[in-house]
Amino acid sequence: MMMRHSLAIALLGLLLASCGGEQHSDLRQFVKESDNMPRGRIPPLPEVKPYEPFEYAAFDLIDPFVPRKIEPPKTSNVPGALQPPKDHRKGPLEAFPLENLKMVGTLQQHKDFYALIKTPDNNLYRVRAGDFMGQNFGRITDINEAAVKLKELVQDSSNEWKEEERTLLLQE
Repeated sequence: MMMRHSLAIALLGLLLASCGGEQHSDLRQFVKESDNMPRGRIPPLPEVKPYEPFEYAAFDLIDPFVPRKIEPPKTSNVPGALQPPKDHRKGPLEAFPLENLKMVGTLQQHKDFYALIKTPDNNLYRVRAGDFMGQNFGRITDINEAAVKLKELVQDSSNEWKEEERTLLLQE
């Protein structure tokens, strides 16, 4: 009986082997054809450059995002250097930029010329030579029928005060 069992097992194994032989024949054929195809060339890897560390040396520089206090000019103690008046009381026309003020007319009393200046809030002021106007310490130097001439003190980037001449023309 044992012999019959072993003979039956051997026969079954032979039957199974004969059925499965052609199952992957198309895959085997593809692998054989792939071996005969021309092969592509893979480009070489790029050369790796060695890492070079960067040294940040801007710790000693001024931080551009921190507000700085404007320092007084170095020439402030030098006699004769231009400076804004220290004990000057600001007048009503010094609250407005010079561009916002309008000359609307002139007056003459005896030998003195006066200019009529209109502010953005529609107030009218009478000014004469020596009066201040504008936000840059503008002092009136001359008044005629067509214009008011004045000198302003403007601070440049190096904190030095410079005098600049301005003219306010008569508005129609």
